[in-house]
Amino acid sequence: MSNAKIKKGMSVPALGGEQSLNRYLAEIKKFPVLTAEQEYMLAKRYQEHEDPEAAAQLVTSHLRLVAKIAMGYRGYGLPVSDLISEGNVGLMQGVKKFEPDRGFRLATYAMWWIKASIQEFILRSWSLVKMGTTAAQKKLFFNLRRMKKQLEAYEDTDLSIEDVTKIATDLGVPEQEVINMNRRMMMGGDASLNVSMRSDEEGSGQWQDWLTDDRPLQDAVVADAEEAEVRHGMLVEAMDSLNDREKHILTERRLTENPQTLEELSQVYAVSRERIRQIEVRAFEKLQKAMQRIAGEKLLPAA
Repeated sequence: MSNAKIKKGMSVPALGGEQSLNRYLAEIKKFPVLTAEQEYMLAKRYQEHEDPEAAAQLVTSHLRLVAKIAMGYRGYGLPVSDLISEGNVGLMQGVKKFEPDRGFRLATYAMWWIKASIQEFILRSWSLVKMGTTAAQKKLFFNLRRMKKQLEAYEDTDLSIEDVTKIATDLGVPEQEVINMNRRMMMGGDASLNVSMRSDEEGSGQWQDWLTDDRPLQDAVVADAEEAEVRHGMLVEAMDSLNDREKHILTERRLTENPQTLEELSQVYAVSRERIRQIEVRAFEKLQKAMQRIAGEKLLPAA
């Protein structure tokens, strides 16, 4: 299915460039945040009927998420409007491939598509970074600044031998790649956050004025809390599908902060470790089926 089918009938605010960014950020705040049930029903409509209006609501309700993620990549010297546009493409891909019956919220799933789309755009745009596309090289590119900050290394100088060794070890790349990448990124430089958003207009505000709060949005906190409460209730109800032994083994193996070993539980029940493992696997499968059944009963409308 093409992105064109997703875009049909969709009313997404225009993002023409840096000068329209202020207006765009204000407009996307007008779209309502979906509840878990609304999101599920819209996702099912799109999955089963390719309903463009359902896709439009899913996309527009997550435009703020794209903007927030894009703001985190401003340090690479690329226009924020371009980063947001690429992130929106990733969001549409996430909506297209989202499977609501897996039990996750769209934001959790789409976030990876959004980040991947933005990161690919950055890699394509950074002509100074002559590098391959292996996972390790991408990881180095997008984590080097953060790790330098943690090590309190100077941004515009070569790394010390000790810092190079630690970064290379933590990220699993050769030390020479760390040195080369650091020098290339030093040459690329960062766009200043102290410049005016509109070069032709005084008093238009600076980019640093748009630094985002790292704390989650209040509506997202409420939505997550409500979802957690619902999931907890579903889990408690699903646990009733297990017998006492299955319930105890599954709890001790997967639902506690300090899980017991197979050996410890085998001594409790006087069976082999392999038998405990089999019971655990069977109990988990039964729990999954019960959760899916309960979710369907709670989220799907009555016939």
